[in-house]
Amino acid sequence: MPALVLLGAQWGDEGKGKATDLLGGSVDYVVRYQGGNNAGHTVVVGDQKYALHLLPSGILSPGCTPVIGNGVVVDPSVLLSELSGLNERGVDTSKLLISGNAHIITPYNVTVDKVTERFLGKRKIGTTGRGIGPTYADKINRVGIRVQDLYDESILTQKVEAALDVKNQVLTKLYNRRAIAVGQVVEELLGYAEQIEPYVADTVLVLNQALEDDKVVLFEGGQGTLLDIDHGTYPFVTSSNPTAGGACTGAGVGPTKISRVIGILKAYTTRVGAGPFPTELFDEDGEALRRIGGERGVTTGRDRRCGWFDAVIARYATRVNGLTDFFLTKLDVLTGWEQIPVCVAYEVDGKRVEELPYSQTDFHHAKPVYETLPGWSEDITKAKSFSDLPKNAQNYVKALEEMSGAPISAIGVGPGRDETIEINSFL
Repeated sequence: MPALVLLGAQWGDEGKGKATDLLGGSVDYVVRYQGGNNAGHTVVVGDQKYALHLLPSGILSPGCTPVIGNGVVVDPSVLLSELSGLNERGVDTSKLLISGNAHIITPYNVTVDKVTERFLGKRKIGTTGRGIGPTYADKINRVGIRVQDLYDESILTQKVEAALDVKNQVLTKLYNRRAIAVGQVVEELLGYAEQIEPYVADTVLVLNQALEDDKVVLFEGGQGTLLDIDHGTYPFVTSSNPTAGGACTGAGVGPTKISRVIGILKAYTTRVGAGPFPTELFDEDGEALRRIGGERGVTTGRDRRCGWFDAVIARYATRVNGLTDFFLTKLDVLTGWEQIPVCVAYEVDGKRVEELPYSQTDFHHAKPVYETLPGWSEDITKAKSFSDLPKNAQNYVKALEEMSGAPISAIGVGPGRDETIEINSFL
């Protein structure tokens, strides 16, 4: 019953797509359990690069069944566009399964997201404007539209009417926007039903039966630990739970069935959007990390904020997720620095703090305390084993492992599928 959870251990964009793809050939199911098309994974296969936003990375692995779980919010137009793009490139997407309980991102959710963010001005959160937050809000407020509702026009119409009763009041009276017509929304959503229907399934049943049959199931989180709605840098977070517990609720699988939890760590730190970021760099080093690492959001197209590795948030991720392993990515990006600073603690109000501050105010004012490790200049992209790495690169990895609290079982030394050093098998 090997069930693995794979998630980001920082603010997202750690390279989860590469890690999922590495395991894809060995697993039977890859499951997205939260988020929507606000997440982005880049997977490089040979000379082909694939940018995935909503679909699980396992869709690129022959023989693997990709699953969109009940905890995901689905924009039908994005889903069909992404499927079409992969089909045109010869990727078989026929095995995809979508939970009938997943919630639909409606056109009015996207509208509300965009106008709300503009209204906030300087206080904006930095959302992607894709309707993710409003859709999760509808879910919690029990006025959401689920995939299964596309197949009952009467229920769908009633639910859209209920949702727009309040939203149209807000749009017209607060934001000075035109009201959205119920019939127009219903017609658009029904237009997706036939195309999506072949993929819709009772994914909770499918996944639990797969585990009972000793199939290997990999649960793939979008975003990262520090963007978790409960455990992240609130309010600058996503609207769901990318942490390990979210895999259980977002896929309908009990916690006793999870065997390993793998955290993806970038060898430095990045984040997209607003919010505190203690190790952020505003100098030539930060620009070099951005340039060499190609740090631009897969989904947003925005430049990522870059900084040195933060061991404090890595330890925090280990704790809240119960991490059993780390996959360290983009080690090659650090090649060329004579000295590499690593944040080992924070200074808050003149005091050294070893763990993530409980208070958001304290975290906002936290200053990094650095230790400097010697760098390396040798090209590491051809390394096939840990011993192939330069001594200083080996020491850097060992130091991060000790500081972070879980073993580093794989290392990414380049963007390609085969540019990975596997120290310990995840299976």
